[in-house]
Amino acid sequence: MAYTMVDLCWKLSVCFFCYQVVSGRVKREGHYVAAVYEHESILSPNPTALVDRQSALELMGRNLDIYEEQVVAAARQGAQIIVFPEDGIHGFNFTRSSIYPYLDFVLHSHSVKWNPCREPYLFNDTEVLQRLSCMALKNKIFLVANLGTKQPCEHTDPHCPSDGRYQFNTNVAFNDDGMLVATYRKHNLYFEYAFDTPPEPDYKLFDTPFAGKFGMFTCFDILFFEPAVNLIRQYNLKQVVYPTAWMNQLPLLSAVEFQQAFATAFNINILAANIHHPTLGMTGSGIYTPVKSFIYHNMESYGGKLIVAEIPVITTDYKTNLESNEILRENLYHSCKTSTSTSLDDQVCFKEGEETPSRVSEKGNEQLPPLFYAEMMYDNFTFVPVWGEKGELQVCANTLCCYLNYRRAVLTDELYALGVFDGLHTVHGTYYVQACALVKCGGLSFSTCGQEVTDATALIDFQLWGNMSTPYIFPLLLTSGITLDFADHMGWKNNHYFISKNRTSSGLLTAALYGRWYEKD
Repeated sequence: MAYTMVDLCWKLSVCFFCYQVVSGRVKREGHYVAAVYEHESILSPNPTALVDRQSALELMGRNLDIYEEQVVAAARQGAQIIVFPEDGIHGFNFTRSSIYPYLDFVLHSHSVKWNPCREPYLFNDTEVLQRLSCMALKNKIFLVANLGTKQPCEHTDPHCPSDGRYQFNTNVAFNDDGMLVATYRKHNLYFEYAFDTPPEPDYKLFDTPFAGKFGMFTCFDILFFEPAVNLIRQYNLKQVVYPTAWMNQLPLLSAVEFQQAFATAFNINILAANIHHPTLGMTGSGIYTPVKSFIYHNMESYGGKLIVAEIPVITTDYKTNLESNEILRENLYHSCKTSTSTSLDDQVCFKEGEETPSRVSEKGNEQLPPLFYAEMMYDNFTFVPVWGEKGELQVCANTLCCYLNYRRAVLTDELYALGVFDGLHTVHGTYYVQACALVKCGGLSFSTCGQEVTDATALIDFQLWGNMSTPYIFPLLLTSGITLDFADHMGWKNNHYFISKNRTSSGLLTAALYGRWYEKD
């Protein structure tokens, strides 16, 4: 029986639809399916001990076996790209000498095109790269992983280490044919004495047929201008892959909290894969868009976790509902008659030329809440307690003043405080921070404010703003159980950055404006 062209096209489209369903999911136009795997790595029992290459390959092979299982599982769910964490293959706490057997050779060159799975004979000591390449090839998936790499250097190179080789903490990206399409050497090392800092920052990206260009950087890099921020700005990137081995630090730098804030701040997608070692405070992975997240944070149990999600491709003209609302809200600002909104109706108003709201209480003669000082994130914050059902507060340090307009649905037996810090952070890294933070305290005394807290019951409507001196503001909104919420509105107005929320989804842990003043690092 002869088929008409229409019949044939219809049958082909049905077959393609069935193939997509069998392969895991139907992809919507303008979307792609991403996967990240939070891996509980099998670690060396004695990472400072010297072992031979074969022993190192055996340990890494056990981790790679798990990777391969997850690649297969992700591909079956329709994933087009998968990201694995930092240190997931070899582990951590090595010395420069003891990590050497775990290092693969990789050529950091744009000119050399290499498929390790198809061409394993080109270079020695590339067993890990070969396995990763074959995983990508066999499962027709883009794959990003992190491993240790080595590169010989000449003593004529002024940066060449005394042992004649560079050792790098390296991300590698393979396309769905197994081709090595990008390598990135971590720039901001976090007490990683086994590795070298590359002489210049890497700006590495790779192209995909489903979402355009992806950039990549690693863990601690996310807190610095080079290369993360410069990479995004220079190439106008909207998709980022992010292997990390992040130790959570509440209340301002838990993994999922800051990963989401970074995605929101730069209006990008982030595919973030963290290592899973709860005893070390390491957990927190996710697939993030500017306004939605698919996350995993688990400090209670062990084992890995695969996250697969379909997300929209972020383009240069992509606008979130949040941004659309801000355009609409510009008209509201012009009708503002008071310095702050007392009805908490999602308006944040400033009198022209006036930087601060009035701190006079409703009765006009009540004493203002006391200022106090407490350590938070190893920094000396200035706080003011958040008392009562509702109110307006301000607190200042150096050039930064923070303001809060709040209302609590029900008074609970929990102490909250509004804190400010404007200075150089110097513990576990040196970087300049401007922060306005509404946090739940660890107890009912002032000295507990700034402590790590994971559970809360208070539902608070709030508007938080500050006269930030940097344009790089990361909005944090963390709720009970280390879950994420999203602001109703945020943005700049009259040289202040603000965030507002009417009724958090669960008890509020942290609402903060975390500013990074890179020029003062």
